Amino acid sequence: MQVGAAAGTEAILLVGGRGTRLRPLTVNTPKPMVPAAGVPFLTHQLARARAAGVEHVVMATSYLAEVFEPYFGDGSRLGLHLEYVTEEEPLGTGGALRNVASRLSSAPGDPVLVFNGDILTGLDIRALVDTHTRSGADVSLHLTRVDDPRAYGLVPTDADGRVTAFLEKPQTPEEIVTDQINAGAYVFDRAVLDTIPRGRPVSVERETFPGLLAEGAHLHGMVDSTYWLDLGTPQAFVRGSSDLVLGRAPSPAVPGRHGESLVLEGAEVAVDAKLTGGTAVGAGAVVGHGARVEGSTLLDGAIVEEGARIRESMVGAGARVGARAVLDGAVVGDGAVVGADNELRAGIRVWCGTELAAGSVRFSSDQ
Repeated sequence: MQVGAAAGTEAILLVGGRGTRLRPLTVNTPKPMVPAAGVPFLTHQLARARAAGVEHVVMATSYLAEVFEPYFGDGSRLGLHLEYVTEEEPLGTGGALRNVASRLSSAPGDPVLVFNGDILTGLDIRALVDTHTRSGADVSLHLTRVDDPRAYGLVPTDADGRVTAFLEKPQTPEEIVTDQINAGAYVFDRAVLDTIPRGRPVSVERETFPGLLAEGAHLHGMVDSTYWLDLGTPQAFVRGSSDLVLGRAPSPAVPGRHGESLVLEGAEVAVDAKLTGGTAVGAGAVVGHGARVEGSTLLDGAIVEEGARIRESMVGAGARVGARAVLDGAVVGDGAVVGADNELRAGIRVWCGTELAAGSVRFSSDQ
């Protein structure tokens, strides 16, 4: 594999989703901008694309679109040329691609990378582009294998890697003909993007790909079973952040060494507090005496008081967790207050700005 295989390749990042499954994390912040391992998640995707030789990225934005450009600017800080295109009405994945295609400078036969803004992956980006070019495909898809594919779209391929069908979320054993799923990264020939209908919602998964297949187009699948995680739920997002800190998920954008914890500048952690399992502590956050934080994310300005126990949870920006409180698989929204001696487990979500009185919740769930 030549190091420069993807040099000069352009990319589109789909970052317009509302992130409803991630609320309350996405009430004030679009999903790709929620911090993972100390920086907005999108930073990891952009840094990996740049490391693979991508130079120009167009972001297809929609929800809270005004947040992206003030943070990333023209991309020069990351060695990229970034552009932003906002869709006024939701256009789906395919419609979003068509909406931004005019910003590309690629020739009709050039490869264009497409990434979804909520997938954390160790995908070999250069290998995907190289496979696309070598196979002569119109579109190439990153495929990964999962133990239970029922929640995903199955993509069976023949012995040469050519896609033979698209099967959406099968439920019966007879329908599960492969463990290969669409992993959310693609390479399109530039000309194919221009065939997507303009100005209306289009799903690449349900309309574009099956339509191309029916027309006899060459769709190629590359199975890459390195690290892959869909960050669509709070539990998955917290896990992804922890894996980045621990070094299980690759990214050149982690702002520090891999290890049991990552503490950003300006945070205060008591000498007898214990941070483990890939915990990330944001700027200005405070962790009090005797607190234990495992595999969790504390966003900027969060406060964890003495003796609190936090496991596989996220504490939002400026939120406070009271003394001796227990969080296990919980999410606390920005600015919320969890009073002392509360016990929150099993996926409970505390909305932004909510205040729970001391000892008012001993256990709850999101059922």
